[in-house]
Amino acid sequence: MSTFMIGKQEILDWLKKSAAVIEQQKSYLTDLDSPIGDADHGIIMDRGFKKVLTKLPSVEDKDIGTILKTTGMALISSVGGAAGPLYGTFFLDAAKSIPEKEELDVEDLVNLFESGLTGIKRIGKANGGDKTIIDAFEPALEELRRAAAENKPLQDSLESMSEAARKGMQSTIPMVARKGRASYVGERSAGHQDPGATSTYYLIHALLDVVKEK
Repeated sequence: MSTFMIGKQEILDWLKKSAAVIEQQKSYLTDLDSPIGDADHGIIMDRGFKKVLTKLPSVEDKDIGTILKTTGMALISSVGGAAGPLYGTFFLDAAKSIPEKEELDVEDLVNLFESGLTGIKRIGKANGGDKTIIDAFEPALEELRRAAAENKPLQDSLESMSEAARKGMQSTIPMVARKGRASYVGERSAGHQDPGATSTYYLIHALLDVVKEK
């Protein structure tokens, strides 16, 4: 694999590693959700990615867009609450940006995450600072755009992106939630890290791990 390209196998490995990380962090994600949500974020995300794993064998010989579309549909059909539609839409809209591609360069990744984030905003009607998954996705995308503009190698770009997602995740701690289930508790949502932003960081970091292992 070129240092500047992500192949179909890496996308499959990304989804499998994401499933593994979500399973490992299921209890932690649920603990984060307990004071400000329905105390089930880790449980439903784990269920969703287990569903994804059952679907991947049927699309391993397909293009990347088809793989991501199948992932999105699996998440929407199996994840309850807001997480299913949001993450499902991310993958569905991301798939539309890279039709029939067998490998991706950094610019393709920018398009993938840009389209996915646009879908999340459309469905969730939220913005940065509302204490949602957008607070991890948005700075991560901005950093990926910057890295692409500077022609950074793929791994370096993903390292910068992952770090931006981590900082975005941590930035949700002092925020008062303005959208989603956490907004119901108002000021009491401050002081808690958003579980959705946390799972978003895990997904982005999983892609970095896959690239580093190649």
